[in-house]
Amino acid sequence: MYKSKGIQAYRKDSIKSDLASADPHRVIQLLMQGALEKLALGKGCIERSDWEGKAAALTRASEIINALRDALDRDVNPELVDNLESLYEYMIIRITEASIAKDTSILDQVMGLILQIKGAWDQISTADKQAAYEGQTEARVGAV
Repeated sequence: MYKSKGIQAYRKDSIKSDLASADPHRVIQLLMQGALEKLALGKGCIERSDWEGKAAALTRASEIINALRDALDRDVNPELVDNLESLYEYMIIRITEASIAKDTSILDQVMGLILQIKGAWDQISTADKQAAYEGQTEARVGAV
């Protein structure tokens, strides 16, 4: 029991320190990873008939996906943002359906979608990240 709590406390501290020093790209990666972890936890809860745990995990997964949606920058690429907003909304609907139906295959589908987005996000080169940050900084300075 104490060992598990110690591991959880370490993970929370590790994530907090990672977030404290993370660039915006890394924050999105951490959010996606968090959503995947909560979906996997929700899936395990369904398999164990842990309905309270399922509700907590899937609610948190939906909150993380909402945070990803809120982080989208419409000024950069409006068409891409529209597509991602629709996809994130679809994921939230599917998570709700999975929770109601207690259907882990739906969660597998949502996890697959997140993995595809995360895979593309992980492929962004350092040079492209730097160019994006510089573009955002220039846009903010120009708006002032």
